[in-house]
Amino acid sequence: MSRILLIEDHERLADLICKGLAGAGVAVDVVGRIDAAWAAVQRLSYQAMILDRGLPDGDGLVLLRKLRKAGLGVPCLVLTARDALHDRVEGLDAGADDYLPKPFAMDEMVARVRALLRRPAVLSALDPSFGDLILRTDTGVLWRADKSVALSPAEMQIMTLLLRARLNVVRRGALEAAAWGLSEAVTPNALDVALHRIRRKLLSIDSRHIIVNVRGHGYALREQGVAQ
Repeated sequence: MSRILLIEDHERLADLICKGLAGAGVAVDVVGRIDAAWAAVQRLSYQAMILDRGLPDGDGLVLLRKLRKAGLGVPCLVLTARDALHDRVEGLDAGADDYLPKPFAMDEMVARVRALLRRPAVLSALDPSFGDLILRTDTGVLWRADKSVALSPAEMQIMTLLLRARLNVVRRGALEAAAWGLSEAVTPNALDVALHRIRRKLLSIDSRHIIVNVRGHGYALREQGVAQ
């Protein structure tokens, strides 16, 4: 299932969008502010983003410009009540992939999101790597040299966070949020099961790297036989 980020502070509209996309098989995380959205994209790897321009802490294009400057090319659909030509041009120049004025038909919004999700990742920043590993986020395949293994959506989110952290420790809660979103309930052992599967997959492609439990802190990637 694809997971996207919706940045919309109007709760009723956000709920309607979530329901519309759920029917299309798309999971949605919702935040209502620029700062919360920036924090979310640092923790999770999204396949697309829906961005409202009129947010409580500023114009949503501020976030979009910041993402593009950081090299994050997640496809973005901008929603706005501003329908003048110069507003649409401003949004596209800021890095938007599509622009949908309010009010809009839900079927059209869902169709536009589907179109965004069909676009391949074009920036290398979307493909985290470390040591002998590289993760293709557009396919969910983890590579080590000429060997590869497919990851489930949850496993891909976990590996994305660990690869981006490199040798740094990632807390358990951050991994759970990455794998199952910002609001989904997680069973107590769900992360342990997912980590077990990932460790087996790392072995299957003969990676030098393993996931270690740094007791009392979290998890990190380490190279076998190398003192840290």
